[in-house]
Amino acid sequence: MARETPPSPSWRMEVARARERLTAAGFLNPRGEARLLAAAAGRSGERLEELVGRRTTGEPLAWILGWVDFCGIRLAIVPGVYVPRQQTEPLARRAARRLPSPGLAVDLGTGCGAIARVLGQRRPEAAVLGTESDPAAARCARANSVEVVEGDLYEGLPDAWLGRVDVIVGALPYVPDRELPFLAHDVLAFEPRRALEGGPDGLRVLRRAVLGAASWLRPGGRLLLELGAGQPQLLGPDLESAGLRPPRLLVDSAGDVRGIEALWPG
Repeated sequence: MARETPPSPSWRMEVARARERLTAAGFLNPRGEARLLAAAAGRSGERLEELVGRRTTGEPLAWILGWVDFCGIRLAIVPGVYVPRQQTEPLARRAARRLPSPGLAVDLGTGCGAIARVLGQRRPEAAVLGTESDPAAARCARANSVEVVEGDLYEGLPDAWLGRVDVIVGALPYVPDRELPFLAHDVLAFEPRRALEGGPDGLRVLRRAVLGAASWLRPGGRLLLELGAGQPQLLGPDLESAGLRPPRLLVDSAGDVRGIEALWPG
């Protein structure tokens, strides 16, 4: 196998300048980002300058590279599609643990198909469907080998799945409207607002997800949703009205609430 040609001194200088620009722009990992952008540029100085210029405007790195790593899976992603976050990975892994093989799972608002891909990879004998209302995101998920039905939340799911689903999971919008202005500038400038806006208390979409869950879950099935601090208590009455058991809180390594898991007793 042919060895890769070592980078020339001039190319190393180009990469060093890219790193300096990213450092000056305030990025937290300028060395790592410069390395990734340099690889994407294919040792073209002009191309590297273009990519770094895009990044310094705040454009998501994943959009520039055309891929994002999620739970060790490289997913294709295109500009305009929400970039899955590392903080969502524990939710995906927990949903996979709850999914029997074979079983049925639904990833609500699948986006680029991140959670659905994790479920499919870890439970290859299970049937996994993603739902997505944005056509561009649905195309992206299909490019990532996810089966998608286009529609809002439960719209488009097959009638044969009613009352038979083992796991419903969703990383849905949950940012309260009043908190949107405090998000990072690049998030507000580039990422789709529909993937962020949760309404007055952040629960507008999550409440609808809870309301529809009982019709689709089998007895003993689980609903797992990403949300933020204080929201489990606000969502409690909706879960109770839907007949779901009081949820288990899902917290990260710092003890911050990241989601809930609720049981449908049937």
